[in-house]
Amino acid sequence: MLRARTGQAQAASVARALVAAEASGQGGHGLRRVPAYAGQAKAGKTDGFAVPVAEHARAGVLRIDARNGFAYPALDLAVAELPALVREAGVALAAIRNSHHAGVMALTVERFAEAGLVALMVANAPAAMAPWGGLTPMFGTNPIAFAAPVGKGGDPVVVDLSLSKVARGKVMAARQKGVAIPEGWALDREGRPTTDAEAAMAGTMVPSGDAKGAALAMMVEMLAAGLTGANYATQASSLFDDQGPPPGLGHLIIAIDPAAVGGAGAVERFAAMAEMIAAEPGARVPGRRGLAARRRAAAEGIEVEDEVLAAIAAV
Repeated sequence: MLRARTGQAQAASVARALVAAEASGQGGHGLRRVPAYAGQAKAGKTDGFAVPVAEHARAGVLRIDARNGFAYPALDLAVAELPALVREAGVALAAIRNSHHAGVMALTVERFAEAGLVALMVANAPAAMAPWGGLTPMFGTNPIAFAAPVGKGGDPVVVDLSLSKVARGKVMAARQKGVAIPEGWALDREGRPTTDAEAAMAGTMVPSGDAKGAALAMMVEMLAAGLTGANYATQASSLFDDQGPPPGLGHLIIAIDPAAVGGAGAVERFAAMAEMIAAEPGARVPGRRGLAARRRAAAEGIEVEDEVLAAIAAV
């Protein structure tokens, strides 16, 4: 990233996020993004030197302008400043605009849970999904993430899901590898099911839960873009090339002090729910697999495909 017109602090923020995504097993949001990120910084589509600016608009409201830079410095700023507002008001939110790819949002909300807070985050993305029954892309894959602490040094509960059946990064990865995608992931330009990753990137993603997923994507679009003043998905340029203006995306983070809402026992109630799920044969607590993967990566390293390393070396 330093070779691609990006500042030291900004490059470090990006690097931490992409390596953590890779370590979590989320390759579509990990090191495969480096060539696109670098190309956008080199072209000036993304300002690699942008320093996000925070404004305390009201008690409990933090407005952050990412200034058309990468999302990660703005997310780092929200993580640094929002907890103090939550401790004072019990609940607070960060509204981020003029931003970029939010990456693996589990990694952001998890940081709030590690501070003892509940966090809910939504983000929009360039148009890739049509309203249910339509053909024109109007929403991004628009992920939702949630994290809650369980206390006593336990791993937090973390939910991170795309509102398309799969994240678009998985289709991008398939295109880069030159392999087919499973049926049911995407439609081509004419609204026909496709297993061709190239046709899928030019078409639309299938919403998770069909009409329900499309409705939730609209909700996220309103919260992450309409409310924050960011670009709607239809106004945002691609995150996969260096063409056009900055994407100008939006993110909204709501953080809650559980003790302020549910009293001193709230975190223990979260722990009880997590324990019930963990005790169910065959079930798993959301977020634990990614955490385990990161711990394994910290001990054993990360295996990265040769073509990904070559693409990064070529930046």
